[in-house]
Amino acid sequence: MSIGKNIKALREKKGWTQAELATRLGVSDKTVSSWEIDRTEPKMGKVEALALVLGCLKTDIIGEDAAIKKNKPNTTTAVRIPVYGNVAAGIPLEMITDIVDWEELPAAMLSSDSEFFALRIHGDSLEPRMKDGDVVIVRKQNDAETGDVVIAAVNGDSATCKRLRKLRDGIELISSNPSYEPFYFSNQEIIEKPVTILGKVVELRAKF
Repeated sequence: MSIGKNIKALREKKGWTQAELATRLGVSDKTVSSWEIDRTEPKMGKVEALALVLGCLKTDIIGEDAAIKKNKPNTTTAVRIPVYGNVAAGIPLEMITDIVDWEELPAAMLSSDSEFFALRIHGDSLEPRMKDGDVVIVRKQNDAETGDVVIAAVNGDSATCKRLRKLRDGIELISSNPSYEPFYFSNQEIIEKPVTILGKVVELRAKF
């Protein structure tokens, strides 16, 4: 298939409109439409962005014989996801969105249409399990259960990696390191600050 047909098939597999894909890419919906009818082709930088957003390989987009398997996950290939800049595992720091590295996930892990990203841990509040410089794989979700390790945003512009504890009147974000006190947020503070769950940590990739 052509590049345009590949983009269209991958977009429809996600259940997105052209406008939704355009918003995620930071381009106009007319640009996406132009790609899909093969009037123009995305530059390599946009191909990489498409692969990231759509959770596929670049060859799935630009390969002439790329086959998009709608019902059977591809377990033999890997999908790259970005590692975002240092995330505080101690006192929350301003969230950094720069891509500092890449990690690979098996394609089968993405078969449920879940979206993943990775974050580099900074600080020692989750020691001994997680150390400074380790990378966590995070599944995007806006809720989690007590005991889950989550990435939470506080005040909308800072992120922290902590273990979640749900309470009747709020939540606690708890460090493994006893040197750090838990962060408590009342139900009112969760709304007003706000405090938002960005995702659940599903895998730790320790650095040696």
